[in-house]
Amino acid sequence: MMSKGVAAIGECMLELSGQNGPDWRLGFAGDTFNTLWALAALTGGPATYVSAFGDDPFSQRQIEFFAENGIGIGASPVIIGARPGLYAITLDGAERSFTYWRSDSAARQLASDATALAKSMENQSLVYFSGITLAILDREARKTLLSAISNARAAGSQVAFDPNYRPRLWPERETAQVAIAEALAVSDIALPTFPDEQMLHGDRTPEDTAERIGRSVREVVVKNGELPALVSVGADGQEVAAIHVAKPVDTTGAGDSFNGGYLAARLAGLAPADAARRAHRVASRVVQVRGALAPFEMLREAFDE
Repeated sequence: MMSKGVAAIGECMLELSGQNGPDWRLGFAGDTFNTLWALAALTGGPATYVSAFGDDPFSQRQIEFFAENGIGIGASPVIIGARPGLYAITLDGAERSFTYWRSDSAARQLASDATALAKSMENQSLVYFSGITLAILDREARKTLLSAISNARAAGSQVAFDPNYRPRLWPERETAQVAIAEALAVSDIALPTFPDEQMLHGDRTPEDTAERIGRSVREVVVKNGELPALVSVGADGQEVAAIHVAKPVDTTGAGDSFNGGYLAARLAGLAPADAARRAHRVASRVVQVRGALAPFEMLREAFDE
């Protein structure tokens, strides 16, 4: 149990998943929320989702769902007339594709109140955000966000960042490169995914990714799907094998839950390579359920086994 909490910043959307004929399941998910979900399950301490919310029934139900699972929203603003984004998961076997409706989501205003944003990050052991968090904000809002994160770091919070590059969310690649570099400059732990970094920077190998990001961030974990993760701390690098799941059900949220498992293990004092092993176990459970969120107990069992 931690005396301080953990906070994640970003956009939690309505999720339509589990298509079997005409029936869909409505849930709540989004990259940083998926990671916070795992952190909340595995740390046992306070968890805060920092965003902005609408005043519609779906937003109200979203906030209630958070509370039912021990997750607060801090000082996040409620925007009159706004509503959450929506995405649908379409499956081909276990592989998924997404359709989004998010251009006017409330979360795009998460940095509209700098004072509230800073308050939500007070007294946190860990602050986590992603490249998607950056991508949904305009330039001035990104500046406000990074300033608040830098101040939280100066006050004692660890900062973790997943570049999570999604080309469709950025006007051009160069804008993403600049924004992500600025985010890395205020981070203690980086959790990139190698195929994303290939698209964004043309990296040839995970080692290239770790070396480049390692110039800004001392602790780097390069995820690579079912291939080993590369854990790089300073000049030391180590591969940690993934866990093969013979018949995955849905790979949505696997990388996000890896991040949550890794960060929970690091907060508990485990060494980086050991934390990556725990993270792989957590991710291997998530791909065995529909949607991005596995039950807390399932995540805890994987983490502790």
